[in-house]
Amino acid sequence: MEQQTNHTEPHQEHHKPNEHGAIAVQHFHTHSIPLDMEDIERDWDKPIAEAGIAAKASVIVRVGLLDLSAGTGSFRVREMMHRIAYPLGVHVRADVNLTDIEAACTDGKDRITEVIDLPTTGVNTERIWLLEHYADWFSVNLGEESMYHVQPEVSQGLMQHLDTKDASQVSANLSKKLREEEKEKETHQAGQDAVLDALEVASEHSDPGDPRAHQLHVHETDWSQSAMAQSLAARAADEQEREAEQAAQSAAVEAEAQAHPDAMESDFPDAELHQQEAAAAPSAQSYQSNQSHSNQTDAAPRKRKLADRKPPKEYAEHFDYIGAEQQSKNSPGITVRQAHERLDMIEHRKPLYSPAFAGLASAIACASFVFLLGGGPYDMVGAFVGAGLGHWLRRKLFAHHLNQFFVTFVCVALAALACTGTLRLIGLFDPVALQHDTAYIGAMLFVIPGFPLITSGLDMAKIDFPSGIQRLAYFLCIVLMATLAGWMVAVIVHLNPEGFEPLGLNVWVNGGLRFVFAFLGVWGFSVMFNSPQRMCLVAAVIGAITDTLRLEIVDQGVPPEAGAFIGALLAGLLATAWRSSVRKGWLAPHLGYPRICLTVPSIVIMVPGMYMYQAMFHLGSFDTQSALDWAFRAFMVIICLPIGLAMARVITDKSWRYDI
Repeated sequence: MEQQTNHTEPHQEHHKPNEHGAIAVQHFHTHSIPLDMEDIERDWDKPIAEAGIAAKASVIVRVGLLDLSAGTGSFRVREMMHRIAYPLGVHVRADVNLTDIEAACTDGKDRITEVIDLPTTGVNTERIWLLEHYADWFSVNLGEESMYHVQPEVSQGLMQHLDTKDASQVSANLSKKLREEEKEKETHQAGQDAVLDALEVASEHSDPGDPRAHQLHVHETDWSQSAMAQSLAARAADEQEREAEQAAQSAAVEAEAQAHPDAMESDFPDAELHQQEAAAAPSAQSYQSNQSHSNQTDAAPRKRKLADRKPPKEYAEHFDYIGAEQQSKNSPGITVRQAHERLDMIEHRKPLYSPAFAGLASAIACASFVFLLGGGPYDMVGAFVGAGLGHWLRRKLFAHHLNQFFVTFVCVALAALACTGTLRLIGLFDPVALQHDTAYIGAMLFVIPGFPLITSGLDMAKIDFPSGIQRLAYFLCIVLMATLAGWMVAVIVHLNPEGFEPLGLNVWVNGGLRFVFAFLGVWGFSVMFNSPQRMCLVAAVIGAITDTLRLEIVDQGVPPEAGAFIGALLAGLLATAWRSSVRKGWLAPHLGYPRICLTVPSIVIMVPGMYMYQAMFHLGSFDTQSALDWAFRAFMVIICLPIGLAMARVITDKSWRYDI
């Protein structure tokens, strides 16, 4: 869990003369340029397209800050910053590392360099997903086409309901409403076409000299004119109704301002936010109506513009499809204040799940992990108890912003002791449970930092070695603390992990159970990453398919390293296929999740935690030969996982296929 910084409060304070210097420095310190600086505040209520370079850079860099704090790789942070900067006409050159960004921004006239840093790092997949919708909302309101999603109405509506806890349900409701409206239009159009076809058939089979044919022709002409008149009348009525609503809202705001001139800004921030949004940008419903009308009338000119428009050479291939329509000078777009208010709401969203529920998900994930490693029921029970208590404590300690390495050591020690104590308690009734000394390794696997491991490999694949090496070093430090804590517990309570005993299950039964527990394991890790439930289920399906395939082919003699590569490659291809299906309209628009939020949870369960712990255990026993053997086994599997994902991106993404 990452530490969040409040970017809306003033950071400069007056301190008493006798206040300690270190405390004063802590109060003054900030992780980015404060938003109350004069060159930003003077443009606070200006349309962001007309603001100065400082105000524009504050939005661009803050979006990168939030994306970086969510755990994504540097390549994605730079891409997100470019996509925010492009509609503003700003060029960005950013150096992104594990916990800091140095960005130089220029709009052709002025130039500014901004540096931000994070106190720690973490994972929040919901934030990554919301920032994609924010980028689409931002682009559409500045006159550009949406970049991540085909139907920007979902992003438009989602940005108006960020105060709702379950944003995924909001997007699902918007998507459902869009589908219903499309079906109504199709049904209405089909009815009109059927009537016209019937009239046409009747006119063809009638005698031209028959007076009824003439009457039928007149009736057909009158009906078409009537239908056209009704359509135009309905459209005019809709326009008048929207104008009346806007006038009523404006009158209400003015009346409230006259009645309470001092309370409008301080007492009703949410109401003000929605009123500004309604005045500056259309709602999801009105946007859809206007968009459908413009699509019917201007589809051909827009396609020609899109075909003629070429992005600057400085931008990557993913800008090729950006629309060429520029926003009208009379359209206010969004202001700097509105852009930051949305980012405030994204930044300060509370976790989707309580520590208790996250602990339960961790328990299910690690118990499933143990079965996939070859453990039996007793091993799974011990891992369930240990991992559940360990992750629950970790969430509690992270809420107090304690050091990550200290928290990792304490929570792993608790998980190992709880697992061992549970098995000893069961051993009072069944002595066989006392022989399961390896189960505590599964109880500590909830601390494996899968996101930094995978993103480090992806960053290196994009030739970003500083960020990739930093993420890999962070991964190794967390693993070192976890394995060291587990080794110390094993020495204290005299454990001797030698692996799991074969279960002797039928091949088909074993394969079915692997699919089920792979599904549960990936679901649990997705919950730990703060994914919405729909995202958890999609990642779980991908992980169940890929991990079951990996284990089955390894049983057939394929080396574990090759199995890990094939599993990660398939996970990347399935995630891309899912995303493409959403873009093509085969799946609902609210299911368009970022690929990294689907691929990383699905292959975290493939990380060889058992190998890494065995290496540390033998190293603590000064059996260096066995320690090196297990360490190199772990190393080979670890490097194959990000290579498989990177290969999938190279196959399916032009911006990864070419060095541009």
